[in-house]
Amino acid sequence: QLQLVESGGGLVQPGGSLRLSCAASGFSFSRYAMNWYRQAPGKERELVASISSGGASTNYADSVKGRFTISRDNARNTVYLQMNSLKFEDTAVYYCNTQIYQWGATNNYWGKGTQVTVSS
Repeated sequence: QLQLVESGGGLVQPGGSLRLSCAASGFSFSRYAMNWYRQAPGKERELVASISSGGASTNYADSVKGRFTISRDNARNTVYLQMNSLKFEDTAVYYCNTQIYQWGATNNYWGKGTQVTVSS
């Protein structure tokens, strides 16, 4: 059974840092790209960062470029999101995601999320 379990969220002051982790199991992790999404209260879920299966290619939302870094450790089946220079507007629930093509369709898999709150 595919599982994605996020951790590392919490309360941090503006300008601070957090590192999120997503532990994956139940599928061939190293074969798939991984994504971090976030959803703030009253807003739609948005894509924050993506990383290719081997880790060589990454992409970021404009709002986090230069502040967030996505990485992965395929030996540990884990993807990370290093968040620096956090702002109030980064407050959201952060979700780990992967998309797997199965049975003729692309299926999205999500973790339960981890809360990040930026507050003074």
